[in-house]
Amino acid sequence: MSNSDDSSAGPRRRARPVRLLTAAVFALAGLIFVTSFNTSKGTNIRTDASLLKLSDLIQERSQSNLELEKSTATARGQVDALAERDNGSTKAEDAKLAALRTASGTEELTGKAVTVTLNDAPPNATARIPNVPEPQPNDLVIHQQDLQAVVNALWQGGAEGIQVMDQRLISTSAVRCVGNTLILQGRVYSPPYKVTAVGDPGALKKALAASPALQNYQLYVNAYGLGWKVDEHKALTLPGYSGTVDLHYAKPLESATPRP
Repeated sequence: MSNSDDSSAGPRRRARPVRLLTAAVFALAGLIFVTSFNTSKGTNIRTDASLLKLSDLIQERSQSNLELEKSTATARGQVDALAERDNGSTKAEDAKLAALRTASGTEELTGKAVTVTLNDAPPNATARIPNVPEPQPNDLVIHQQDLQAVVNALWQGGAEGIQVMDQRLISTSAVRCVGNTLILQGRVYSPPYKVTAVGDPGALKKALAASPALQNYQLYVNAYGLGWKVDEHKALTLPGYSGTVDLHYAKPLESATPRP
């Protein structure tokens, strides 16, 4: 009997830790469930759908900058109107001021124009002419140097004013590309990119054709299908620049006062 009791008691004593371990596992699972619920607050935490993507943030800031530009343009117009009403200037001074505004790009500009459109090649593009290697990813997209080459050529062709996408360029404007997007004066754009210049169409197109950088770009147009289109306009109006004209620059730190 004692052997039988011992053998029957043994398994029961071993079962007690197993039951405690099982209860602990269920308790831990419950704790994890509650923590996950409080963290997700009803969202699916196994996806990134609820996370703010960098591209969304960029678009949000770009839209915010657009609204600020509109507000700035309205305020500037009111200030200019008040200044012109009682500034006591002569007609000659007013004419000189108007000419400076036109040259600075803050006033509308109307005249004959040329628009250049640049676009990425199709993502599945292949070599279109013999003896040309198959394209690398960088061969199929518009780069900053391409846009800058168009802008430089149009200035050299005597452009009176230039607009990139829907923004007028001024002396402090910088055409910058990050990845395959254009960042211009705080706003973000995707291809196709349009550059419009007011001036003599013949001279502008001649300058585009003479640009060494654009001649190189034309090789990629022919080889891989990068987008290139030039349109001529009999009359077109460029908007005035509406952003801030304050200059931002680095300032040296003041030297520390030497100890006596």
